[in-house]
Amino acid sequence: MAIAGYSAFQLYSALDYQKVRQDIADLLEDLDYDDGSYGPVFVRLAWHAAGTYSRADKSGGTNGATMRFSPEKDWGANAGLALARDRLEAIKKKHPQISYADLWVLASIVAIEEMGGPKINFTPGRSDKVDGRTSPADGRLPDAAQGAPHIRDIFYRMGFNDQEIVALVGGGHAIGRCHTSRSGFSGPWTNSPTTFTNQFFVKLVEFADKNQWTEKKWSGPKQFEDPSGALMMLPADLALYNDPGFKRYVKLYAADEDLFFRDFSKAYEKLMNLGFTVFP
Repeated sequence: MAIAGYSAFQLYSALDYQKVRQDIADLLEDLDYDDGSYGPVFVRLAWHAAGTYSRADKSGGTNGATMRFSPEKDWGANAGLALARDRLEAIKKKHPQISYADLWVLASIVAIEEMGGPKINFTPGRSDKVDGRTSPADGRLPDAAQGAPHIRDIFYRMGFNDQEIVALVGGGHAIGRCHTSRSGFSGPWTNSPTTFTNQFFVKLVEFADKNQWTEKKWSGPKQFEDPSGALMMLPADLALYNDPGFKRYVKLYAADEDLFFRDFSKAYEKLMNLGFTVFP
């Protein structure tokens, strides 16, 4: 939605995106929040906006920023994401020309890069909807309790292949942790939840090869823990290892971080552009 008196092209051209990037980077660190960084939740915000896309009818995706409204903001899969949206309000107030949709995408890219991940191309031009009437139906985001068929259903709907699926899941789980108050699950995937690495794959393979991911004994949903009990994997994570089509890429990325970074960068750029027509 353009600001009165300015065309969309003028607004996008006038923005100093390097300044916006720096302001986002300055917002990431907060020792009182989680593991000390908002980076992982910024990535989750943009990922969950993008993950609503369906190539069948071109609905959903990063355009519109409809997660600001009900019903989308109230979905169980989006629990806790108000923290990210509220944190980014300072950037929106400082740079009102940027759409929320562009801001969420750029914030996730800056977060990945600042946490040591690969460079990812960013193309501006997304617009914001004024309400939630165009939000797709709930149920389009991945369910971490499910197996390989569900994973493929979700990602094939968006237009991804097996290699891209593994790269995206591994990138999403390279950082951050699960919270019982949000997903019901608990714990980090790696020992460095605010540093983007291939350790998700390394740990998945290391303990799965030895059959050492064991079901956690607790009152929460089914998940798995390593021998130390410090790290966890979700049923969907183990599905990547147990499915032959996915496993080949899991093994590749565990052995080659540079390859993972390259493939993730391309897949994540594609994810962030779902439902978005590049501004001419």
